[in-house]
Formats: sequence, structure tokens, C-alpha cells
Amino acid sequence: MSEKAITRALLSVSDKSGLAELGAALAARGVELVSTGGTAKALRDAGLAVKDVSELTGFPEMMDGRVKTLHPTVHGGLLALRDNPEHVAAMEAHGIGAIDLVVVNLYPFEATVAKGASREEVIENIDIGGPSMVRSAAKNHGFVTILTDPADYPTLIAEMEANGGATTQAFRTRMAGKAYARTAAYDSAIASWFAFSPAASDEPTLFPETLPLAFKRADTLRYGENPHQSAAIYVPQVSGTAGVPQATQLQGKELSYNNLNDADAALELAAEFAGQEPAVVIVKHANPCGVAQGGSLLSAWEAALACDSVSAFGGIVAVNTELDAATAEAISAIFTEVVIAPSVSAEAREIFAKKKNLRLLECGALPNPRRGGLALKTIAGGVLIQSRDNGAIAEADLKVVTKRAPTSQELKDCLFAWTVARHVKSNAIVYAKDGATAGIGAGQMNRRDSARIAAIKAKEAAETYGWAAPRTVGSAVASDAFFPFADGLLAAAEAGATAVIQPGGSIRDDEVIAAADEAGLAMVFTGMRHFRH
Repeated sequence: MSEKAITRALLSVSDKSGLAELGAALAARGVELVSTGGTAKALRDAGLAVKDVSELTGFPEMMDGRVKTLHPTVHGGLLALRDNPEHVAAMEAHGIGAIDLVVVNLYPFEATVAKGASREEVIENIDIGGPSMVRSAAKNHGFVTILTDPADYPTLIAEMEANGGATTQAFRTRMAGKAYARTAAYDSAIASWFAFSPAASDEPTLFPETLPLAFKRADTLRYGENPHQSAAIYVPQVSGTAGVPQATQLQGKELSYNNLNDADAALELAAEFAGQEPAVVIVKHANPCGVAQGGSLLSAWEAALACDSVSAFGGIVAVNTELDAATAEAISAIFTEVVIAPSVSAEAREIFAKKKNLRLLECGALPNPRRGGLALKTIAGGVLIQSRDNGAIAEADLKVVTKRAPTSQELKDCLFAWTVARHVKSNAIVYAKDGATAGIGAGQMNRRDSARIAAIKAKEAAETYGWAAPRTVGSAVASDAFFPFADGLLAAAEAGATAVIQPGGSIRDDEVIAAADEAGLAMVFTGMRHFRH
């Protein structure tokens, strides 16, 4: 039979939630409870009879609780094969009693790191005895049941009720797999801490020889990028970064894989404007299609939408400040998949509530666009890893390379266009004027085509809104990488741009600068590129 009765349980938990209820349910079935330290106290406080582990081992807990369960009496009771005569004889010879159930959750290492604790406190929260018991019990899951998650307590009780106080092999196997996943993630979090948060006297390691990664599934998704693909979202075991996974969904349908990806792109760009004038970002397929700042959030929305109202249909909207009623009303006028904001006013919530399918997210703090970290991309046979693109330039970093220097307004538009361009897929060209994008060209195989496509979109916008001229006229244009030939720059000049911001560094820089001078353009080099693939 695969069912194994539970007559003795060892409980040692850091998270005491659900402990009293579990202990009472086990005791009601005649299960002997063995425990340690604070867990034993919590069970006794609940009126339950508990045997201390020290009664089994003959040794007291010592060294501030560092040594309590690391003993043959404990691990022999966990690892012994009950159907092996030699194991049974050894148990009898050494007075080792079988342990049928282990309930352990580990010291809160991840939470301790996340709260910014001292190195000494972090080290004290590296559990040793807990993982050892978990691994022993999980290895012997043919006979022993292991639980590492309080969410599984009710499932255990239901399992025992259905099987006369026993657990099935299928249940024990499932719990063993979950236990090993927990210890693997736990060890990975510890290894990550050592790798990326070394002692102050050590050199930081960006790319350790073995890269430990620990992620916990936050949710399964309906499907992936396409309906035939499966998908889920995972979050880091240790993370202090705010983002879309940490946002509160106030209304709307379940977020899809594409929703999450696009919302992240929108939020990351909106975060560039944290603490500045109200800003609105509209994203479609992970590319910005309209970005603007204004004296009010509503005026920023109107300017962002005007950049490309066609692409905005079914898009994602992110803002850098509280979303108010007037802006909510305007956004509701078109079909929008997701809206994300640091906060949403009560009036705005009421307006969006009329759009039942619209997903409304409140993210609280915006992510820090200058934060460190790693970016991962899977390829066939491996993983590409690089540091996040958190580079930034300021006005003082710019080098004027043309005869004419940009005016103060051109310089402001250059910096705005550059901020947006770093979030546009390469090859990226962004025209901007008066704090709003005028045209965006993304993801083309050559820079000239990106410049032309962005200009075409600007012309279409002018026709839609009845403007006398496209907003590219008198605009600044940003290129995420250098112009390898003058043709892309000349295409921007034909669209009416008067100022250019680009990294520079091409072997044909002199040719491009000469073309800019001939066209009367002002051009600045950043010395930094922002490819985004």
C-alpha cells in the first residue's frame, strides 16, 4: 500500500501561521508532536502536548539554537527505510523512533535581506538544521511526509481524513518535489547574496562563475505570447524593486503575457519622469507610440495620443503621477487594454469602472530607472546575461559637434527625445517637440527607414488633427545609435527637424556632421548608445 500512517510529527517553523490549527488537527488524530524552541512554545500556548527534540536526542538546544536537530536520532528517524530489516534493526539498537511527518519552514533569509538587515543578522538567518531535515524527509518520501508551506496544511488534513490518518504516495511525492524546490530556491538566494552583496572588503562580482537565480511563481497565465504557448510569471525570491508584478489590480480581466510585457515597457518609461511634470506614456507591442509631458496630466495625454492615435488603439497607458478623473475620462474614450499609475483617484476609479474589461493597476512607487541588476535573454543552448542599461546622460555630458549650437528649447527637446529613444526598439528614431513625441520609428533594419517611418506617422497625425504642418517641423530628433551614413540624418532634416542628438562614434562622423552643417542643423553627441533588441 502507498498509504503511510502518521503517528509522530516533527514541527519546527519560522512562520507560525496556521500552526496551532495544524497541531490541534494532528493531536486530535493521536499524532505525537515533537518540536523545537519557539514552535514548541507556540504549540503549548495553544494547549497542546509537545515533546521537545532534546528529549529525543538527549542533548539540549545549544549555541543560540544553532544546534538542536542535527543528530542521528532525528535524521535516523527521518531517513530509515521502514521495510529494510537492517535499518529497522539499527533503529531498535540505538533507540531511534520513526518520524512520519516533518513540518518545516525556514528562517526568513529572503525577508531579512529585503529589509536591509546588517550582515551579521543576515548570516544568522541562514538556516542549517531546517534544510537538513527537509532534505532528509523529502529523500525518504516513500515513508515520510514533508511540508514546507503553510498553504499546504489544510491539504494535509484533508489527505489524512480521506485516508484514515495516512498520506498517499502521490501526495508525499508532490510535497517532496515542492520541498526540494524550496531548498533549491533558498540556497540560491543565499548564494546570490554572497555573490552580489559581498563583504565591504571584497570586490563585487557582477558575473560569478555559477549564477544562482531564485524565482517564485506568482501566477500562471492563460497563455503566452500566442495562444498555443503556455506561460507563467515568476518574481525574485529577494527583491526590493517595485514593478508591474507588485502592482495592485483594481479592476479588469486577468493580465495576459503581452499585457504584462507591455505594461512593464510603459511603466519603465514613465519612471524616467518621476518627480517631474505630469507625463503620459502610450505603448503598443512593447514600443512607445506616444509620450508627452504637460502642465496637467490631461494635456500630456492629449499630446501623447496625438503622436499616433492609430497605434494607441488597444494600447497600454502609464503615467508618472496620480491619475485624475479628467484624464480617466479622456483615456476611456478609446479602447485601452491596461492603465497603470502610482495611484488612482476615487473619481477616476468610478469612471474606469464603466469599462469592465479595462485592466487598471495601481503600482505605488515607480521603479528606479537607474537601478542596477542583470538582464537575461535565452538563446538556443544558453543564456545571455548583461547588466541593465541604466546609463544616463545629462546636459553637461553633451558635446556640440556642429557649427550651430542648439537653442535652449532644442536642447530640452533633444533630452526628451533621447529619454524616449532609449525605450524604443532598435533601430530607433524619435522626433520630439515641446515635450511631446512628434513621430517614432522603431525596430527597422536601417536607421534611414526608421526616420522616414516616424516622419510618415507625423504627417498622418497632422492630417488627422488638421494641423498646418507635422510636429516634426522644428523638432529635435534622437537616434539610439550613431548614424552610419548621412542618409538617416538627411531624412530627419527633410521631415523638418532642426536639432539632432545621437551617440556619435561612426567612422563617417565627419561626413554626417558636414551634412548637418549644410542643412543648418544643430547636433550634439552623447557618447553613449542605447540599443534595445
